[in-house]
Amino acid sequence: MPGPSLIVFDLDGTLVDSLADIAAALNGALARLSPGTPGLAVDAVRPLVGSGARELVARALPRVGLDAPIEEALAAFVECYRAGLLNETRPYPGVVAGLDRLRNRTLAVLTNKPGDMSRAILSGLGLADRFVRIYGGGDVPGRKPDPAGLERLLVETRTPVASALLVGDSAVDVRTARNGGVAIAGVSYGFDQAGLVSDPPDFMVDSLEALAVRLDGGNL
Repeated sequence: MPGPSLIVFDLDGTLVDSLADIAAALNGALARLSPGTPGLAVDAVRPLVGSGARELVARALPRVGLDAPIEEALAAFVECYRAGLLNETRPYPGVVAGLDRLRNRTLAVLTNKPGDMSRAILSGLGLADRFVRIYGGGDVPGRKPDPAGLERLLVETRTPVASALLVGDSAVDVRTARNGGVAIAGVSYGFDQAGLVSDPPDFMVDSLEALAVRLDGGNL
């Protein structure tokens, strides 16, 4: 089998398009904190995503002029988001076909989204059984770009660094891979395309199906 034996995927912006549900939950939380607060457009939420729920809320509050306690805002967001995890969230085109083609490799997920939410989303979409591990915030020490979660996956799957590939859509994913010493592929359709320009990955793909074709051809 050519190429990496372990492929670790980011979740939001890589496997699933969850932006509409994240934005709806964020706006619901902001309105709960201060009724009448104007909501943020989906495109305005896009650059706020990627470093976990706490950072998302911390970035959003000043955008709408709210000076609310972070813990209160975070709790409101989490409650709103749990109620609508799968309202609009779907796999990106090519994800299911790509995962099918990659079944001969060990697949895992590493995300900054809370682990229970991540597993609920992938289970609800019928994709959870494709992965040997689904690790999110709270499951492992540190958050991406801290490589602790990546390093745990390498140990648990007994995979050498040289035989692993991280796939993501953001500068956070690139820095995680660099910090862990593994190769990184960027996807062209995700949330943080500007980040992949400032922190370029080793290569780009337009879909996970294209990634599978590339790896089957021995092109890492």
